[in-house]
Amino acid sequence: MDRDDLQYYSLYLVTFASSFGFITVVTLLPTYIDLLNPSGALVGLFVSALAIARAVGLVPIAWAGDRYDKRTLLLASLAVSILAYLVFAVIETSVGFLTARVLQGLGIVGTGLLGLALVSELAPAGERANVIGKYNSWRMAAGILGTLGAGALYAVAGFGAVFGLLAVLLVLSFVGVGRFVSPDETSVEGFAFTDLALNRRIATMTSFRAQYAVSVTLVRNWVPIYVGVSVARGGLAASAVAVGTVVAAEKFTNMLGQPRTGRLSDRFGRAPFVAFGGTMYGLVALAVPFSPEIAAPLSFAVELPLEVVLTPTLLVVFLLNALLGVADSFREPASMATFADEGVGSGIASSFGVRNMVWLPGSILAPIVGGVLMDGAGMQWVFFLGGATALTGVAAFLGVLTYSHGRTGITKW
Repeated sequence: MDRDDLQYYSLYLVTFASSFGFITVVTLLPTYIDLLNPSGALVGLFVSALAIARAVGLVPIAWAGDRYDKRTLLLASLAVSILAYLVFAVIETSVGFLTARVLQGLGIVGTGLLGLALVSELAPAGERANVIGKYNSWRMAAGILGTLGAGALYAVAGFGAVFGLLAVLLVLSFVGVGRFVSPDETSVEGFAFTDLALNRRIATMTSFRAQYAVSVTLVRNWVPIYVGVSVARGGLAASAVAVGTVVAAEKFTNMLGQPRTGRLSDRFGRAPFVAFGGTMYGLVALAVPFSPEIAAPLSFAVELPLEVVLTPTLLVVFLLNALLGVADSFREPASMATFADEGVGSGIASSFGVRNMVWLPGSILAPIVGGVLMDGAGMQWVFFLGGATALTGVAAFLGVLTYSHGRTGITKW
């Protein structure tokens, strides 16, 4: 492999390890909820703590990434991530979980923002969405292995083994970045956020992402909660391995789709893929609460290894989550490539910082609202809200495109 290949694969390993950690905690979240027995509002805070930490770190990390060496900052973010997962291994209280969650959020914002910025700078302009799609496929592969592996390893050996493995992966990522990734020689003076926030295409994407953040945050977090929590709390009471398998379905279809849809987005434009993916995501999310009704014509219960009992409802949720992955495989590379296109040369870390900043309000507030809905109106209303906000986000996006470019606006970029 040449120097560029070594840099790509070192950065792919970073996103693999970071995603492995994120998905592991999502997979084991129902287990933590049952062990720590928090209120519905505190369940929401368990999710929001990650986003709060990301909000605190986002602007300074993005600014420093454009102003100074992205590689050095990426190494620091990996070190924080290692500490976070070591703390997860010894949690005994809700306060301990929140502490680990905050550290995890700080590490994730650094590894995600800086790793994506470095990959986007390495990618040729005409292949950017395709390269980002490959980068995201490594993230999705980690999601698959993390969900399946975390549930199975926890069932056999407990939290210590799960998070010890995570720490090892992150240490290997640290070594790879330090050894193979070149120092970042770009430097952007001033505060690039201001100009980029007013960029026309970025502002158009913002009209979509602000609402879509609510949808994805709710749906991605409540699908595993729905599968894993007790029947008394509105769930299916499936094992951690079953939770991991359902979550892995979304990651698997997303992983397979992104390189292909990214290549198509490089050829045909960004906007149609964003609109199609968002619409599909909203419609499938609305169907999740009706899984028992969809599964009603079927009747079976198959006992599988590691305490997994396959039921018709569990099978339907698995298939619906796989369709959510297909939907997001259309949206993600096109969305990310748009921000990369606009940020190269003028502050790519800040461009992705704007992208993440727009996401934060929804990702912080939505889980708290979801927790209240879960205890009050019922868990199905979490998915109704998630599906509706995806569709209203697409409507706003198409409205802005039509206003700016006329009826054929969706084909303009």
